[in-house]
Amino acid sequence: MAVRKRTLRQVDFAGKRAFVRVDFNVPLRDGAITDDTRIRAAVPTLQAILAAGGSVVAASHLGRPKGKAVDALRLKPVAERLRALLPGVEVRYVTDVAGPEAAAAAAELRAGEVLLLENLRFEPGETENDKDLAARLAALADVFVEDAFGACHRAHASTAALPGLLKPAVAGLLLEREIEAFHRIMDVPRRPVVAVIGGAKVSDKLPVLQSLLQRAQVLLIGGGMAYTFLAAKGIEVGGSLLEEDRIDAARAVLAAALRARVRLLLPTDHVIADAFADDAAFRVVEGAIPKGWMGLDIGPATQHAYRLILAGAGTVVWNGPMGVFEMSAFREGTLTVARAVADSDAVSVVGGGDSVAAIAMAGVTERIGFVSTGGGAFLEMLEGKQLPGIAALDDAPAA
Repeated sequence: MAVRKRTLRQVDFAGKRAFVRVDFNVPLRDGAITDDTRIRAAVPTLQAILAAGGSVVAASHLGRPKGKAVDALRLKPVAERLRALLPGVEVRYVTDVAGPEAAAAAAELRAGEVLLLENLRFEPGETENDKDLAARLAALADVFVEDAFGACHRAHASTAALPGLLKPAVAGLLLEREIEAFHRIMDVPRRPVVAVIGGAKVSDKLPVLQSLLQRAQVLLIGGGMAYTFLAAKGIEVGGSLLEEDRIDAARAVLAAALRARVRLLLPTDHVIADAFADDAAFRVVEGAIPKGWMGLDIGPATQHAYRLILAGAGTVVWNGPMGVFEMSAFREGTLTVARAVADSDAVSVVGGGDSVAAIAMAGVTERIGFVSTGGGAFLEMLEGKQLPGIAALDDAPAA
């Protein structure tokens, strides 16, 4: 899956306007940003362009307005936060995406200034990969910079059609780091490669598991998806989350792991509860889960086993929690994995909203090798897929 793309380091931005596709899809509560991580992640790219004598037209989606203007999903709070993160920089904001107001504001930009457009998804053509919208966006700038890894798996106007029209089309600093991280774990990994895969459903992770069977030496399975695998082995799972229509698929993955000589480990003990609630009665059980009880976290023995394997890993890839870590009674398995990944000397890459939240909860974010900003894009890269938003960028010059 090796991919080499031209980067902003290979572009002279002096006197040029750069259209930067960013990922400012931040969580909001009552109109206020509750987590500005994605905005902060884009700042180095914006600063690099400004320092090189360029100006920036920044564009992002926010939520799912379905092609209509929704006041609760306007980017005004993002503009205010961006001003705070870029002190001394003129940051303008327009309530227009690619119309006359946006065109006029872009034309007035001077070197060292930033213009933030309105929510891209207010335009119905955005999610339809509309070439007319892409052409209007292309007219706003001289260079295209892709820095929204979390949107690169979508063939939308701003990620797929636009870089085909606005040249050069290059990767920003954030996207460059994402590509390099995947190169290190997929193409030139340190062995053994240990993949930790959790989350609720097997159906969400089947393509990832099938891909990892070709690359990893060990798979550690947790979360709700583990119970479908256990059921596939004939182990009773009580009232645990179970995808009965995926039991055969889980059985096929187990068989493929055996053929590929990949160690695929499932929980041997569980923290079980009599209800899906933080204050439910809970206890630890080994093996089968009795009727009327559900598994909500991996147990102490499984935590210990997973921790030992992670300690000896050369490369670690983690996506998905080991249990219902949002509830205090059922988070120890996930936090144990987070600490084990941080303690390991392995090259580590963590992606997916829940896993990123878990390492933050454990206080180990700064000790992880690379924290991906993508959710769906992270999974598709693990599957070995070519992402439209990356494929559309200019290839790097031959060495």
